[in-house]
Amino acid sequence: MKILITAFEPFGGDEINPTQRLLEDIAKESIQGAEIHTLLLPVVFDACSEKLIASIESVQPDAVVCCGLASGRTSITPEQIAINLKEVPKESAIADNNGNRPYNEAVNPDGPDGLFTRLPVRQMVEVMQQQGIPASISYSAGTFICNNTMYALLDYIRLHDLPIAGGFVHFPASQDMAVHKPSLPFLSHETMLLGLKVIVGTLIRPN
Repeated sequence: MKILITAFEPFGGDEINPTQRLLEDIAKESIQGAEIHTLLLPVVFDACSEKLIASIESVQPDAVVCCGLASGRTSITPEQIAINLKEVPKESAIADNNGNRPYNEAVNPDGPDGLFTRLPVRQMVEVMQQQGIPASISYSAGTFICNNTMYALLDYIRLHDLPIAGGFVHFPASQDMAVHKPSLPFLSHETMLLGLKVIVGTLIRPN
């Protein structure tokens, strides 16, 4: 099974993004039944999805698992739905890595309001929990780059009627990120890597 896994570069003033390290390490894994392809995405509105779609057209994967950071969450959270909205709240100082701060903009003006994941997220969560990995389904991918990427992915699959299992998984902060922020929830890199391997394994061997 040909699986494309993506992650993001650091953003928001952080020097690291734990998903980038996950991407580097999953590429070294030999997982029987899986041909892993990896892609690092920019934290820039629309450029993230354009690079992703170009890679999908080149790789022709059977499945796409996009990974992103959700600092503050306490578990690995596969996303159930993406919404057709790009928005940085006006009161927020956050911006993408090019300084863009869209407000009340559609990802695709002609697309549906929401699109559901094509990944078996319930099964993924159940298997992770069985292995002692904190995991839960999320029902909000936000309105920032992660949601932009997830919606564009699912919209591309929809528009082209592709038999691709695609979706998005958020990971908590890593232990390295919590060194100077003692109150920040985190998971170890080893736990998150095991979770990602479970996600891949669930795609290869669905129940």
